[in-house]
Amino acid sequence: MTSSPTSSGNTSSGNTRGRIFSGVQPTGNLHLGNYLGAIRNWVALQDSFESIYCVVDLHAITVAQDPAQLRQSTREVAASLIAAGISPERAIIFNQSQVPQHSQLAWIFSCVARLGWLNRMTQFKEKAGKNRENARVGLYSYPILMAADILAYRATHVPVGEDQKQHLELTRDIAQSFNQAYDVEFFPLPEPQILGSATRVMSLRDGASKMSKSDMSDNSRINLTDDRDQIAQKIRKAKTDPDALPSEEAGLEGRPEAQNLVGIYAALAGSSVGAVLAEFGGKGFGDFKPALADLSVEVLSPIGDNMRSLLENVDHIDHILDGGAARAEAIAAPIIDEVNEIVGFLGRKR
Repeated sequence: MTSSPTSSGNTSSGNTRGRIFSGVQPTGNLHLGNYLGAIRNWVALQDSFESIYCVVDLHAITVAQDPAQLRQSTREVAASLIAAGISPERAIIFNQSQVPQHSQLAWIFSCVARLGWLNRMTQFKEKAGKNRENARVGLYSYPILMAADILAYRATHVPVGEDQKQHLELTRDIAQSFNQAYDVEFFPLPEPQILGSATRVMSLRDGASKMSKSDMSDNSRINLTDDRDQIAQKIRKAKTDPDALPSEEAGLEGRPEAQNLVGIYAALAGSSVGAVLAEFGGKGFGDFKPALADLSVEVLSPIGDNMRSLLENVDHIDHILDGGAARAEAIAAPIIDEVNEIVGFLGRKR
């Protein structure tokens, strides 16, 4: 059977911008690393792409979740995205479990993907650890669901960090394998969307460790829910070394905490590390930290204020997610109908 892409699989009617898809897990409060590494870029992308942003609650249950907390975390993440500047009118914001086409396509893809492809996925090995035999099947196979998330919308681009490039490569392999198996050119091979140099934000307590919501110390990260005082206090308490800042980037080598704080300043200011060092080179952290604290408060506190305001009305957040899910399904449903026809399934005509 052969089939060529129809209008349902292209970007929305009259839109030639390309379609972008990205997701975020509802696993607790988002932090500065999430904002600088992903969300801030998503805000910019909504003006140049048809943008679909998903709270991936199906992925979240690959580990045990408290149902009430999962619902709350889903709302908090949605509120974070909106508070950071993603518009529910210009982009589609929804939670994954409301659109059944994700799961439907994941099963079809599990019958296309190869075990060897999944065996090469490094994140399963890292997350399962030594207790691999007791890990959940979903944790092993979730890269297939990730591919379905993207290709259910025939997305053309995906924002990726270093730790997700392998998953996008798998998505491209699955798309290509499906097309070859059924002699079609149906699924695109999504391209990575990388905006400039990635901002890798490290812990405020250990410059060698990535900033993480799972860190036991709340002082290791700036949460997007933190108020002005909390943001400033965490910057003041951030680990540093006794030396003055260098005047050139090479002087940051071997100084992970200094490198981290200078990188955060540059990212928040929309500047470069070199420009920051040109301003603060030769000065100590007694001068630099107050400037970084002021900048952090200026940029981040409005997000926290907006987020807390949004969470005062969870019905409004649910309404946004419901509306986004309806818009997402309107795109995905006809695409999966075509997939079902290509595969040979009988089904109701819409």
